[in-house]
Parts: sequence; structure tokens; C-alpha cells
Amino acid sequence: MKLKTTPKNDGFYMPAEFSPHEATVIVFPERPGSWGYGAVPAQNVFADIIREVAKGERVYVIVSDTSEAKARAMLADTANVEILNIPTDDSWARDIAPTFVSDGITVRGIDWQFNAWGGSYDGLYAHWDIDNAFASRFCEAAGYDIYDLQHFVLEGGSVHSDGEGTIMVTESCLLSKGRNPSLSREQIEEVLCGCLGGEKVLWLPRGIYNDETNEHVDNVCAFVRPGEVVLASCDNEADPQYALSEACLEYLENETDAKGRRLTVYRLPIPDVPVTITEHDLAGYSFEEGEDEREVGERLAASYVNFYFTNTGILLPQFGGENAQSDDRARVIMQYIFPDRKIIPVPAREIIIGGGNIHCITQQIPAVPRQKE
Repeated sequence: MKLKTTPKNDGFYMPAEFSPHEATVIVFPERPGSWGYGAVPAQNVFADIIREVAKGERVYVIVSDTSEAKARAMLADTANVEILNIPTDDSWARDIAPTFVSDGITVRGIDWQFNAWGGSYDGLYAHWDIDNAFASRFCEAAGYDIYDLQHFVLEGGSVHSDGEGTIMVTESCLLSKGRNPSLSREQIEEVLCGCLGGEKVLWLPRGIYNDETNEHVDNVCAFVRPGEVVLASCDNEADPQYALSEACLEYLENETDAKGRRLTVYRLPIPDVPVTITEHDLAGYSFEEGEDEREVGERLAASYVNFYFTNTGILLPQFGGENAQSDDRARVIMQYIFPDRKIIPVPAREIIIGGGNIHCITQQIPAVPRQKE
């Protein structure tokens, strides 16, 4: 059922991602302009991620008429998977799936407007109606009521919540001209707090260099616990990421969260060697008219902060090759930050060449306490 009220007025809020999950939503990849060589390399990585997530929670795997048979065959022996045939334009579940909120008893979705990261101003493909309809279709199929926020453009990767009233975003994304240009910063903040149960919004100035989403927050900074965040950092002053990360660090060190706590900031360096599009990568794509195209040497927005909490651990991107040493360093740092969680390294280059990473292809559905019989 579509709801016209405000989540916060109903007592609903966005739980932190590190809280227990009921399930995760993942869309099986197939778009030729995102996933090269018939999407086979990406499908293998997605399937591995689905199997890992399914060890501790249900996974809704979204397929199309074209991909359903392949997905069912690849996941035939995987328990805890529910396959739903719902059309999509691409596989970025974080941005097209509902944002889920809870009052501690019930879970509901939020149906934001999706316009391919900027619509006619600077969006990444020409047609996005199917993706924009996905959140509502998913909630209908999976049995969740949904709040109608189609008047407000937002992607799931552009917001983080600590579950205690603090919402985190980037100015570069939420104030971009391709999203809600008629709204002021204060009006945007009002919508975020009203829909996500927030009391305070942290506005990081920037994100990851060359991030084509206008620098989503989920690629540069994430809550690890209330009052604690992990920030993508860069020690090379000649790298364009250095100034962006330092601006975020300065902002965070001078801010408090909704509870008045000074923030603890953990630095997680980006890969030592930029991850770029190769001639082999480019040869595998098939772009449609109006779609943003890749080019050889294009720097991708690779970041270890684009990890995903599961009920059994943390899925951490690994880029391999010349970044083997920085991959190892990221694992060590993450294990220090999360001594009680299992860090699960995931080869993620086949995802980043599509434009995002592990967090971008997943969307959590929060768990609610089991009711006694």
C-alpha cells in the first residue's frame, strides 16, 4: 500500500546499516553499457556476493525475463535466496530499491524519485522510467507498505544513517542541479529528517574524485558505530582525491552528531594505484544512445569505503593487481575498526568497471524483533 504520510510522524526512522538485517536486495546484472562481455564476469562476482550474504539473511535476487534462467541456474544450490522477476534498467539496487525504515515493529519502504543520477541535466542514461518504478514494484511483490516520495529525487547511496538521528550526505550530490534544484539546502534537510527520522544532517563537502554520481556519500564515508565514521583518505598531495578527503576530514573533526558527540574518524586510504578502464574493458561494452560512455584510461571512483555490512561480516572491495598491497592494508585497517566482525575480501574490479561497488549493488532491509507467539 502506498502511504502519503511522513515516516517520522508515524514513528519510523532509518536504522543504521550495521544493525541486523532481515534481507538484502540485489539486482542480477545484464545491461550491456555497464557490464561487458555479456555481463558474464560481473554475474560471477554478483553470484559470489549473493552466496556470501545468504549465509546470514534472505537475499531477494531481482531478475528479468532475459536473466532469470541464468540466475536460477547459478544460485540453484544457494539457500535463503528468493528470486523475483521485476524489470529494471540496471543493477544499482542501492539507488533504485526502496530505502527501508522501521518503527521497531514494522518495516516500510520509501519510494524516492530516481532520475539516473541527474536527469536531463547530467544523468547517466536517457531512459530511467523502469528503474524509477522499481521501488514500488518491489514493495508490492515482497509485501511492504511504501511511502510515496516521488516528488523528491534521491538515491540510496547518497544518504547514510547512524540509527540515532544523524544523517550523512555530501553537498556535491544533494545540492547538484540535476536533482532538486528548486529546493534550498534547508528544505532538503527537512525532507531528509522527516523521512529518515533524523535530527541532524552532516553535510560533507565532497566525495570521491570522478564519482559519476556527483559524489555519493557511500563511497567516501560511512558510520561504523554511533559517533564513529570511516573516511576514504589519500596521503598523496598530488592526487586530486587529497584535497577532497582533507576537506571532509576538516569538516568531520569540527562537527558533532545528533547526540552531541564529537566524531571519531578512522582513515581508510584509497587504492594506491588509480583503477582505470583498459582497452579490454572498453571492448566489452555496448552503449545505447544517450548513455554515458567509457573511454580508455578513465579513472574510476574506487574506494574501500564502499563496503557492505551483512549479518555475518563485512564485504570489503578488493581491486587486485597493482593494488594488492593497498588491498591488504585496507583489510588490516577494517579488522582494527571492527574487531568483532569477519572481514570478507571480495574481488570487485568487475563491479567498479560498471561504475560502482559492493555497497552500490546492495540494499538492506532492517530486521525487527521477533514477536513472541
